[in-house]
Amino acid sequence: MPGIVSEKATPPRLSVPSSDWQIRTTPPDVSEPGTNSKQISPSPISKPTPSPSPSTSRAKPSPDRNSCKKKQSTVAASEPAVSIDESALDNPDLGPFLLKLARDMIASGDGPNKALDYAIRASKSFERCAVEGEPSLDLAMSLHVLAAIYCSLGLFQEAILVLERAIKVPDISRGADHALAAFSGYMQLGDTHSMVSQLDRSIQCYKEGLQIQIDALGETDPRVAETCRYLAEAHVLAMQFDEAEKLCNQTLEIHHVHSAPASLQEAADRGLMALICEAKGDFESALEHLVLASVGMMANGQDSEVAAIDVSIGNIYQSLCRFDEAVFSYQKALTVFKSSKGDNHLSVASVYVRLADLYYKTGKLRESKSYCENALRIHNKPVPGTTQEEIAGGLSEIAAIYESMNEPEEALKLLQRAMKLLEEKAGQQSTIAGIEARVGVIYYMIGRYAKALSSFESAVAKLKASGERKSAFFGMLLNQMGLACVQLFKIDEAAELFEEARGILEQDCGPCHQDTLGVYSNLAATYDATGRTEDAIETLEYVLKLREEELGTANPDFDNEKYRLTELLKQAGRSSNRKAKSLENLIDPNSKKRSKKVTTKKRWGGLGFRV
Repeated sequence: MPGIVSEKATPPRLSVPSSDWQIRTTPPDVSEPGTNSKQISPSPISKPTPSPSPSTSRAKPSPDRNSCKKKQSTVAASEPAVSIDESALDNPDLGPFLLKLARDMIASGDGPNKALDYAIRASKSFERCAVEGEPSLDLAMSLHVLAAIYCSLGLFQEAILVLERAIKVPDISRGADHALAAFSGYMQLGDTHSMVSQLDRSIQCYKEGLQIQIDALGETDPRVAETCRYLAEAHVLAMQFDEAEKLCNQTLEIHHVHSAPASLQEAADRGLMALICEAKGDFESALEHLVLASVGMMANGQDSEVAAIDVSIGNIYQSLCRFDEAVFSYQKALTVFKSSKGDNHLSVASVYVRLADLYYKTGKLRESKSYCENALRIHNKPVPGTTQEEIAGGLSEIAAIYESMNEPEEALKLLQRAMKLLEEKAGQQSTIAGIEARVGVIYYMIGRYAKALSSFESAVAKLKASGERKSAFFGMLLNQMGLACVQLFKIDEAAELFEEARGILEQDCGPCHQDTLGVYSNLAATYDATGRTEDAIETLEYVLKLREEELGTANPDFDNEKYRLTELLKQAGRSSNRKAKSLENLIDPNSKKRSKKVTTKKRWGGLGFRV
């Protein structure tokens, strides 16, 4: 399931209990190990609540199923085959026995394929022995266990098919047990969609589960608060902050009814609310929530969590340009992390990165670079138990600072190293796609357009494979890919990419958003370059109308676009079979015809190509 706890992702874990109705799965999300697993039980849920985090980062992708299957066949070859007569599956005592064997195999950590075989046979037995017309909760439970085993093997699509079948088994009208089974199925299905970066489907499943839980338990039950928080975290990962804020407010209201003041649960939810407020630009509200969260954690003796909140407070101060207060908060956190976790822990490195960013912004480049080097030393020799995802996340952050310091080659090295750490990890394709997009932008800015295009293409392919085709990030990635195509004289391809990006950004950001208007401007320029003057004129007229009616004419882009439209209208009055504008003039309309060759350092500013 999604989690907003740290910027790192944890590998899939599988835990199937030996009794009661509880199925837990934790996908590779942005949560700390041991937290944020969703649990359904007839008894009240009691689960450790994760700490607030300074920021979010998406670590989502399509797993390498071929490698998973190869691994599965290798394991199977080393295990003896399970021999059970198919006819024996009609025995009603066999299903529970096989399910217990599957759970025991999982608990021991051995024989995943034996556990898979037992779970498959258990499901078949429960199905055969079910009374016609009566929904079997035993069948639903066995399907949940089977799906969890598929996930542990990296076979996520198979798990999704099993869970889609499982949620159809319970009949909610038959009472609480069926409602709990349906809730568990929807939440586990949402987790599995999240593992393969299908966030929209994941969120929809969580919503279905939440509604079932509310109908069964009421709107103010503490377990409903946990699910609301869970769904809010998923909305944050999907950059849907308004929806996340509503759910988080609902969670805080439930805490006021059931929890003592300054409880751990309320502190964690205030940390999440601070993250949402920060993302929406409401820094003062974010700071207020963080201070209250810090009080709650301090009252419960959670020193490490207080230090993590101090980092978040430092981030807010930095956003408000209160740099001295930010340094004080970071130094407080650094002292606690060093004493509690050791000098070489990644938590210490993360504070070094924050300090490096702050000193860069205040013009102290020597100090900034020194903190970057300190953070890199920790990432080069991390403490035992550090995951590759955590190292990759840290390297990516350090690379961003080197980009800011205009050291693209160093940034490229770090980003490529981060990708290499993640490429063998299931569920990391979307994260890799995001890094590849950054690599593409760096290549573009230093004039290596062919490599930029290759990076963008790879990122787009990964995001399409994981179902992420409608986000603003995907639209901007298509825009960047179109710019690379223009630089490589692939104007027709660029026009198609700009058109696709325009449709996505119109839907996600609205037609008046600066990113959407920038894509319109790029599209008009490509139309002009290919001789589609009327289309270029129509596009620019639409952009100018939006600026005049919605945004005003003070923006310097307005004058530039008005000039371009005037020139196009003059040209439209000429011979209809005029030649398309040359790419040199397209890049810089004021340039003289010095050469037919475009240098790699040329920028796309004259006719509105915007990076």
